Amino acid sequence: MKVKRRKRIALLRGKPQTPTGPNQHWSMDFVHDQMADGRAFRILTVIDQWSRESVCLEANFRLTGRCVGKALDAAAATRGLPRAITVDNGTEFTSKALDDWAYRRGVKLDYTRPGKPTDNGLIESFNGRLRDEFLNVNEFVTLHDACERLKAWQDDYNHHRPHGSLGHLTPIEFVKKRSVQPEEAACL
Repeated sequence: MKVKRRKRIALLRGKPQTPTGPNQHWSMDFVHDQMADGRAFRILTVIDQWSRESVCLEANFRLTGRCVGKALDAAAATRGLPRAITVDNGTEFTSKALDDWAYRRGVKLDYTRPGKPTDNGLIESFNGRLRDEFLNVNEFVTLHDACERLKAWQDDYNHHRPHGSLGHLTPIEFVKKRSVQPEEAACL
């Protein structure tokens, strides 16, 4: 008996456009770690491809496609939704819940080719930095403790750490410097 394949309705077909401003295209992935007592937990990482800003760091013991949608809604409440999000082919990202979330909000999901993490290199680089600078140097007793420290690290990453790819500016400084107001553009 042949199994009918489900078609993704929010799938972005073809190469996405290069972002020219903030909140146009995000990348997301998961990082895994464990508590001091051995319990595993996951962190959903989301970055803005243009500014390299960390948009969302959501830690929990279990994160489903529905949880990913809720975390993205929380991030969008303060900054708006992107046009597209680059993701791998993990079960949470290919779930019906996330596909429905993306379709209802007009967000395209850009899936990487299976086995090609370099297709989403920005988030892979961010995850390596998160692991080296945060996860490998901290031990967590509770999930609340991990979340609080994660917020502090995210604030430092976005506001105090210069990035070579951004002209040695922090992501927040890069957004402020590159975001030219319409009145200012007319004067130039």
